Amino acid sequence: DKVFSEFSSLLGQGKNAKYLKDLFKKSYLDHKNLTEATRYLANELFGKYGLVIIDGNDKILKKEFIPFVKKELLEQTCYKEVSKTVDSFKESYKILVNPREINLFYLGNYLRERIVLKDGVYSVVNTGLTFSKEEIIKEVEQHPERFSPNVLIRPLYQEVILPNLSYIGGGGELSYWMELKSYFETMKVPFPVLLLRNSVLLIHKKQNQKLKKLGVSLEDIFLKKEEFINKKVKENSDLKIDFSEQKARLTQIFAELEAISHCTDRSFLGAVKAQEQKQLNGLNNLEKRLLKAQKRKLNDLVERISILHHQLFPNEALQERYANFSEFYLEAGDDLIKTLVKHLDPLQLEFDVFEI
Repeated sequence: DKVFSEFSSLLGQGKNAKYLKDLFKKSYLDHKNLTEATRYLANELFGKYGLVIIDGNDKILKKEFIPFVKKELLEQTCYKEVSKTVDSFKESYKILVNPREINLFYLGNYLRERIVLKDGVYSVVNTGLTFSKEEIIKEVEQHPERFSPNVLIRPLYQEVILPNLSYIGGGGELSYWMELKSYFETMKVPFPVLLLRNSVLLIHKKQNQKLKKLGVSLEDIFLKKEEFINKKVKENSDLKIDFSEQKARLTQIFAELEAISHCTDRSFLGAVKAQEQKQLNGLNNLEKRLLKAQKRKLNDLVERISILHHQLFPNEALQERYANFSEFYLEAGDDLIKTLVKHLDPLQLEFDVFEI
């Protein structure tokens, strides 16, 4: 109730604020757990567009997965196959998830702990529960709902109970799906085509007006913050902060000196090249100092564009990782979701920008 009270005060007043307060109250205060609350919330927002919500812990669905759970417990197939894939990726790909020897959790009342195997005994971490091989296989057969796949086996479970031609997910999700192809092949489960979902940047009308006033394009705002600030300072400076011409002239001078050096002692060539690098480094440092001085002079501009960039890319990350949809719903109401549903095409593989 205290959290809801604080949340309500942040929303303020108005038709859209009232709707959100009612929605979150019914979702989180009128349901007994987070799972039910989330299902209610998602269905209220998207149900009219056609939404299927599956209870992954349903015993009937878990029965379909029994052969795969047994194989994981007895053969540690995920660990073996994914480890080989991960090893082949290490030189060129950042690995987000490394497999465990057993990639399953055991579920109970307020319990979700890893299963580990040591000396032929299966144990549930942080509990006194232990099973022999025969006992744990019997437990799987009688209570499949007590076994939950971790992040690496969940994709297999999803494709077993609800096969897909394609899986559309975010960058983080697809990064660990890419570790799983050989594992799927070993388990004889079709591996879906992986597609990166759309990403969206929502810009308030006032923010868009500020961008235009400051001469900031949408392409500019996607630059890294420091690169973005440097670009706008250079564009707005009354001095040219680019020593490319000077560097080119310097390079030409040292090219002439290098030609002379071939006619004399080879040690002179080394001195020429060292001096050339020293002078180029000096010009680079002077260029950086001039840029820094102009940033101080144009401090007001730097402050304004920095604030805008932070609003649209908090901590230089995607807006979707920080912003709650409520702040946009307050302004746009149900038109927010209608706009997204109307314009987003999962097969376009685009990053979309909308003004609300």
